[in-house]
Amino acid sequence: MRGTSQRSLEAVRAGFAPVLRDAGEGAVELGEQLFAVLDALDGSAALLRGLSDPARDAAAKAGLVRSLLGRQADDRVVDVLVDLVGRRWSADADLAEAVEDLAVGATLASARARGTLETVENELFTIVRSLIGSPADVRSTLSAPGVSEADRIRLLETILAGRGDEATRRLARRAVGLRGGRRFVATLSWYMEIAAGMRDRLVGLATVTAPLTEAQTDRLGSLLAQAYGKPVQLNVVVDPTVVGGLRIQVGDDVVEATVLARMADARRRLAS
Repeated sequence: MRGTSQRSLEAVRAGFAPVLRDAGEGAVELGEQLFAVLDALDGSAALLRGLSDPARDAAAKAGLVRSLLGRQADDRVVDVLVDLVGRRWSADADLAEAVEDLAVGATLASARARGTLETVENELFTIVRSLIGSPADVRSTLSAPGVSEADRIRLLETILAGRGDEATRRLARRAVGLRGGRRFVATLSWYMEIAAGMRDRLVGLATVTAPLTEAQTDRLGSLLAQAYGKPVQLNVVVDPTVVGGLRIQVGDDVVEATVLARMADARRRLAS
């Protein structure tokens, strides 16, 4: 999501943030209601078009939200949805993605209230790392549209084996829905980015052919922080098949170590 849609999402996030903080652990219920709205949008293209149509009056779209949800939803959920539909979106799908973003954020806010936000982020990465090192049939089953969602959830529960924070388990179960054709690992990686953003950090994924030493990991993390201008949560995955020995991804950016060093140097030059 970029441009107009990204600016709309950031504005709504900013307004929703104090609501989530005040909600504390109860933010998880707001997240569940937002996920239910997301399911409704995914199930009705006409509804999604009606709520994202830029030619339609914002008051009319707000009225549609209120009439659909009535007293079934929390007022805080209704209010944030009214804010969402009143803004401009570059594509219909961006509105639905924004609802998912807020639902994930609400789930993570409940973990933050319990003091386990960083734990959830680490647990999501642990799932991703374990899948990268698992047999191909396990990874494909979790991302195969031909496999029923119920079967994917059963496989996921086997992998989790009852471990993990409540928020980790909720988000992992949502990820097996393969929303919009998005693969399971890609969805978890996105959820990790949202969690890192709530801690004012970026997430970097370094895929290497051999394990890094602690000094190498610290150096790479320092280069990333210099290049992006903020702390980076660096996660390292060992994959002997990676081309070139090292692949780094931060959000949508994929960079090589040599490119990263040049980025950091250019940033220092601009700052001096």
